[in-house]
Amino acid sequence: MVKSCVIMSVVLLTLTACVSTPSVPETAETPFMRDDVNIGFVSPEILTLTCETGKAVPGKQVPYEPEPGDRVDKIGTTRALMRNGRYLGTLAGKKQDILFLADSFIPTPFKPELGMQTGRYIIQSVADNDFSEGLMPAAVYRKSRPVGIARTENWKFELPARHTFYLVFPVPFKEKTRYTLSCPYGLFPEMAFTYDPENSFSEAVHVSQVGFRPDDPVKSAFLSCWMGSGKGLAYADGLPFKILEDSSGREVYNGKIALSRKADEPEDGYKGNYNKTNVYAMDFNDVAMPGIYRVYVKGVGCSFPFEIGPDAWKKAFITNTRGFYHQRSGMELGPPYTSYKRPRPFHPDDGVIVYASRTGLMETGNGLNTEDSNFGNLVKGATNETVDNAWGGYMDAGDWDRRIQHLEVTRLLLELYDLFPAYFNKINLNIPESSNTLPDVLDEALFNLDCYRRMQTADGGIRGGIESEEHPRHGETSWQESLRIFAYAPDPWSSYIYAGVAAHCSRVLKKSFPGLSGTYEKSAVRAFEWAEKTIAEKNIEEKYRAGIRDARNLAAADLFLLTGGEKYNSIFLSTTVFTKPGQDLFIWQKHEQRHAAWIYKRAEWPSVDKNIQYFCLSALRKEADERVASSQKAGFRWAKFTWQPPAFGAFAAADGLTMARVYYLTGEKKYLIALINACQNGAGANPMNICYTTGVGKRWPANPLHVDSRTSCQEPPAGLTIFGPMDYTIASAPGTKWSLDIAAPYAFPDVREWPGQESYWDIFWFPAECEFTVQEPMARNAYIWGFLSARK
Repeated sequence: MVKSCVIMSVVLLTLTACVSTPSVPETAETPFMRDDVNIGFVSPEILTLTCETGKAVPGKQVPYEPEPGDRVDKIGTTRALMRNGRYLGTLAGKKQDILFLADSFIPTPFKPELGMQTGRYIIQSVADNDFSEGLMPAAVYRKSRPVGIARTENWKFELPARHTFYLVFPVPFKEKTRYTLSCPYGLFPEMAFTYDPENSFSEAVHVSQVGFRPDDPVKSAFLSCWMGSGKGLAYADGLPFKILEDSSGREVYNGKIALSRKADEPEDGYKGNYNKTNVYAMDFNDVAMPGIYRVYVKGVGCSFPFEIGPDAWKKAFITNTRGFYHQRSGMELGPPYTSYKRPRPFHPDDGVIVYASRTGLMETGNGLNTEDSNFGNLVKGATNETVDNAWGGYMDAGDWDRRIQHLEVTRLLLELYDLFPAYFNKINLNIPESSNTLPDVLDEALFNLDCYRRMQTADGGIRGGIESEEHPRHGETSWQESLRIFAYAPDPWSSYIYAGVAAHCSRVLKKSFPGLSGTYEKSAVRAFEWAEKTIAEKNIEEKYRAGIRDARNLAAADLFLLTGGEKYNSIFLSTTVFTKPGQDLFIWQKHEQRHAAWIYKRAEWPSVDKNIQYFCLSALRKEADERVASSQKAGFRWAKFTWQPPAFGAFAAADGLTMARVYYLTGEKKYLIALINACQNGAGANPMNICYTTGVGKRWPANPLHVDSRTSCQEPPAGLTIFGPMDYTIASAPGTKWSLDIAAPYAFPDVREWPGQESYWDIFWFPAECEFTVQEPMARNAYIWGFLSARK
């Protein structure tokens, strides 16, 4: 139970800070039915009312039937259709014969500020003497967040919102007792409810929706509540909790909450606290019997149900990895492999033409050139030359590009198979290749890699990917692309990246699929040699040299691990930063050699430099230990580089790659414990009780920035791990301000007062939070879930 003194202090602060006397409020409409309002609790004295206002109705594509007087306004790449002075939508397709209708918005006549008046609420109960004559709350707090978006004109937006009111009473409710809530001056309908926290969900109780393996050495849940205008809520030390069998309510474990992090304690190098309330941990490591459970905190309520079972991580991994299948370009998606339906986009057999650009990916803003925009240099290098077999790969995110950085997915899927071949031989991803002789994880990895192999030039160079000349036209899907499409020119950076992954692929395939292995080895060597020749003959600009050096270093390590060739060993040794113990795997704007340290450490050829291997392990340990320490400082035990901005996946997916690798090398349990802990936040054990991967758990993002599903009026496909929340007082990015300006009027308190962990607005037009890329955080998340699924 919450301490009485804590609750009363909250109440007294409210009474002195705002007018809460029961003066007669103005009469308001009651726009809700009983089922529109959810009643919950966050303590025995604090009742919550949650409702949503407004409804966004997404637009859809229809055939365009021109009428006299129609006007098409070109705004950037958008073709806005105006009819009788009114915006109808946008024209799509090369023939402009498709009309994507504007979204519509249905408002709700509701003034949320009225809900903060204490005089609007009376609770009565014939079974509770404290409420027998009716009792008003001593204080009411609110938090409101946008939960969708309607683009009703070309650049006009209206947003639905979810409002939660926290009604603080001077006395606790009694368990198993019936009450009636009345609103004599309107706002909400009369509602009867029973205070039964042991059988009711509470937003304050958080647990992973992925669940746990029975032998996971740590299993945890969390307790926290930030009440918006009411700030953080403190709970009593030692408050009891139970683990209950979900179906029967049978208790299988009990314990007491323990403070994990105070509201004012910093959690990273920025000295930020991303909860703005105390966070309490509940460990139940000894519960190992498979089953479906829930966490119950005395007087507060229950978590969502979660599983303890041998396949808990496996199920999450499969869903996440199928997200890559849903991002495939150049093939149709649909039954029997997925319920998500999408025609084949960007395939040459459908008449799609890809033109060659003279610009390499590294020379653009999508590569190593921070002085360029996304598309400037690419388009400047346009030619009329076409590129054959330019199809496949993974679409980047909500748009259509395929870039060499996406090979991070292939690398990590290959690594999982390399570490645990027997386990991943049995994984069925339900993809079109599932019936062939290759394991599905390898098929998924190769689908991506083959996009770049198909485009390999006769002399071995690798194109950095395929890109349209601009971001997608509003209202157009991938299979309707009407913009020009380009393939980047070969460049050494892209060629080294490809060479490393292709060599990695060859080594993984060598034992069981030697013929296929040879294909990728030859391709990798050709790409590496082309890059070597290019950097020897051309004067590489300074701004590209560090990126090229690190890609070359990694490719050399991969080729050395594959072949044992002394040439590759020498190149690695001449370009490595691991020449002494204690080096960092990564230093921003200086070097990035995480993968290279891991690859070289695993080499067993006679010529391997044992001292450098020791230094590689030292660097790997250093980063793993830093992530362990990071997890121990975080209230919800997430892990990240201390200077990684609190954004772009920091809270959505664990920064646990190096912890997994060091655990594999050493078997030291502290790394496994920290890795499991670090996964909880992104899997649903967070203040919003949301898993940031679509299709996983009880609650996931409803509006990821996934253009094809949005435009075709479908639910987003499963397996997309989005960027998630960000702390605006610390993190920023191009494009964040306009999105935040759209969201801000619908949030209360002010968006900059929100904790970073709750600053996630599930609205389609917020790329910095609702978008994703296949390499980050999707690949990282899939790797860690796969590792935890397969680990011994």
